[in-house]
Amino acid sequence: MPTRPHRPAAIRQADIIEGLGKGLRVIEAFDEDHPRLTASEAADLAAMTRTAARRYLLSLVHFGYADTDGKHFWLAPRVLRLGQSYLGAARIPRLVQPFVQRLSQELGDNINFSVLDEHEVVYVARSLSNQMMTIGFPVGARVPAHVVTPGVAILSTFSEARLAHWIAAHAFSAFTPRTTTDPQRFLADVQTARALGYWVTEQQLTPGLRGLAMPVKNARGQCVGAIGLTTTMSPRSREELVEAAVPRISDVVQVLRNIL
Repeated sequence: MPTRPHRPAAIRQADIIEGLGKGLRVIEAFDEDHPRLTASEAADLAAMTRTAARRYLLSLVHFGYADTDGKHFWLAPRVLRLGQSYLGAARIPRLVQPFVQRLSQELGDNINFSVLDEHEVVYVARSLSNQMMTIGFPVGARVPAHVVTPGVAILSTFSEARLAHWIAAHAFSAFTPRTTTDPQRFLADVQTARALGYWVTEQQLTPGLRGLAMPVKNARGQCVGAIGLTTTMSPRSREELVEAAVPRISDVVQVLRNIL
């Protein structure tokens, strides 16, 4: 779920279990648009033969990670254990959670901590304000990175070459009339966010909502995620939100840099 680390060059091909990777690709073939798959459909999505896909699907059924009616397959609740294992074992979400809760109490906003998983932002910690309605994303939610503030904030820490590669490979889908879908405009937004040290988005994914986020770095200067908030477009203006939130989030980011 977190930003994919660079693989050590020392790993030998002989030490890699290709079958594990193929099985994970089959699991990843299921999504909102493909909740139920035949073996042939899974094979196409996972880029393998139908015979291989069927064996992986039957194995998932055997181990309790999928169910079938004999033709179609679908994931079983047990597969949630894979994501829960990350949330339970990962150090950063546990360390960040108390700071997220404190910010929520101080600012009166819903605060989150998220990471980048290739082209999606994944929310791994969250605290809801008693003053705000339940808006934003639950822990575990995945959202295209170009439509949420943490995505821009995290990408602002990329080198120009890495950022250009990411933008070239990204699908800039539109969700509202305000969604930024032009790659060059998105690049300019990320560069501005780099100069500011934070970013604000408005109605990119959901009408009536505004977000603000700031990248979080560890002691080695590596970006490990972003702290952000989700709020409504009123009654505060964009300027009022920045004035209230940026100094407090910046203070937390500095503290986290010393402990991560």
